[in-house]
Amino acid sequence: MRSLEGASVLITGGGSGLGAGTARHFAERGAKVTISGRRPEKIRAVADAIGEHCQPVVSDVTRQADREELVAAAVAHGDGLDVLVNNAGNMYRGPVTELEEEPLLGIFRSNVVGPMLLTGAAVPHLAERKGAVIFLGSVHTRRAFPGASPYAATKGAIEVLTKVLAAELGPQDIRVNCVVPGAVFTEINQRAGLFDDDTARQRLDSMAEMHALGRIGSEEEIAEAIAHLACAEWTTGAVLDVDGGLGLGLTKA
Repeated sequence: MRSLEGASVLITGGGSGLGAGTARHFAERGAKVTISGRRPEKIRAVADAIGEHCQPVVSDVTRQADREELVAAAVAHGDGLDVLVNNAGNMYRGPVTELEEEPLLGIFRSNVVGPMLLTGAAVPHLAERKGAVIFLGSVHTRRAFPGASPYAATKGAIEVLTKVLAAELGPQDIRVNCVVPGAVFTEINQRAGLFDDDTARQRLDSMAEMHALGRIGSEEEIAEAIAHLACAEWTTGAVLDVDGGLGLGLTKA
């Protein structure tokens, strides 16, 4: 297993939720972390709370110039690049009969195309350090939630992309894996304008009994899994469920 001490880590969507939690986890273990996001005040607040090991970069993964600048900033901050965590994403929901083309294409750009192209931009630097890419999947590929077809489709694409890129980048000693979280409180639904904070929290808490372990998860528990995959030198193409058993489809006896 590799050590995170001194590792250079780039985390997209680092202004809240899983991205912020993962940034804290890596920085506490000595990594030099670069976080990105579209909301300056959010990522700067996270970076300030973490300290000098964390660098904020305002960036939109759907824009080519932003992707190039982001990779360059991470390389400069960490003197190279060891780990890319593709966490940034968005939500779009609705009945299939009411979906609109532009928002549908938009969620694929933010959740699939942007991370895919960012990974490509990072490959030369990751290859130099025999680094790792971690994608964030979703339990939406394990359980069918009506109205969530756009988001679920993007996360299904991410799982397949993980395996194909693991095969493609393996000869360059780059490992590619995916973490599939269960219910964890983040701001993805609120950013999409679907719920306010209180409603989102109540909705997640109501899902506790659907998990085999009887509770929703935490940012730290997902960060632990991401860190494991960042350090596991003979693991690639893995899709790791860290969901408290939500994906099991637990039913009442």
